Amino acid sequence: MAFRGKEMMKKLVKKVGAETLTPELKEKLKACVPDSKVVMGRAKRGLYAGRHIQYGNRVSEDGGNKSRRCWKPNVQEKRLFSYIFDRHIKVKVTTHALRCIDKAGGIDEYLLKTPYQKMDTEMGLFWKTKVEQRYAELGQMEVAFFNPEDEAKFEQGFKDLNIAKKDARREARKEARRKLYGDKSGEEKGEGECSLEAGGSELHHDDHGWLEANA
Repeated sequence: MAFRGKEMMKKLVKKVGAETLTPELKEKLKACVPDSKVVMGRAKRGLYAGRHIQYGNRVSEDGGNKSRRCWKPNVQEKRLFSYIFDRHIKVKVTTHALRCIDKAGGIDEYLLKTPYQKMDTEMGLFWKTKVEQRYAELGQMEVAFFNPEDEAKFEQGFKDLNIAKKDARREARKEARRKLYGDKSGEEKGEGECSLEAGGSELHHDDHGWLEANA
C-alpha cells in the first residue's frame, strides 16, 4: 500500500528524536522526502538499494499469448554489524544492497556514502540519520592521546587480564569435574572395599572348615 512522504517524515522524526535531530539533518530529510512524494509500502521494511517489484508480461512459446506477471526482488534477512553502534543490526536487504554494502566496506560506510536522494526506504533513511547523528556526537567528544610506553602498558594489562580470565575458567572447569567425578569414584572405592572385606571373611571361613576336616 502506498503512502505519502509526509507520513514517512513524521515517523522518521519520531524515531530519531526531534530534540536530538540537528537542523541540517532535518533539512536533508525534508529535501529527500517531499510531502507530495508517493512511497510504496515495502519501502519501510528494509534496505533495497533501488530494487523494487517490477511488472511485465509472460509470453507463451507457441501462440505468443501474453499474461501479466511480476518480478520480486531477492530479499534476505541479515544481521549486519555496525562498528559505530558496536552491535548487530537486523534488517531485510536485497542481494544488490549486500553487494553495495560489501563494496562500501560495511553498513556504516554504505549509509554515510549513499546520498539521501538514493536512500529511498524509510529504514535506510532512519539508520542513515542515526549514523550521522552518532558521528556528530563523537566529533564533539574530547580525544586523549597516549605515548607508546603507556600504550604498551595498556596492551600488556589487557593480555594479563585475558590470561587471568582463562586461568579462572580452567580452574572452574577442573573444580566442576572434581565435584562431578570425585563423588562417583569415592562411592566406587567404598563399594570395592566392602566387597574385599566380604570376600576376605569368606576365605577365612573356608580355611577353618578345611583345617577341621583334615584334623
